Amino acid sequence: MILIELGRAVSTHAADLLAATPGKRVLAAPGQPTDINTQGLVTFFATKIAPILLAVLGIVFIGRAGKGEISKVLTSSAIAIIGLAFIAGAVSLFFVGEYLVNLAFK
Repeated sequence: MILIELGRAVSTHAADLLAATPGKRVLAAPGQPTDINTQGLVTFFATKIAPILLAVLGIVFIGRAGKGEISKVLTSSAIAIIGLAFIAGAVSLFFVGEYLVNLAFK
């Protein structure tokens, strides 16, 4: 429900913004890059965000283990390992994706 309301608000404000700008709509200044640096985004998440999330996860595991909740720690660890396997699969598809698309649409 909240996401639907947020989507409506964003679309309304975007429509108002586009209606308020007369003439040709330029989304980027001339001479500026118009594409998204996906390699930079992946590098940023891999070097900055992922280590922080793993550190928080480790702190939670250590806290639970200190309380004697070993079964919860093992369950959470297994879930985390499965999640990392899914992330590794997504990363491998990210790098192999262009090859797969070219193979499928030749």
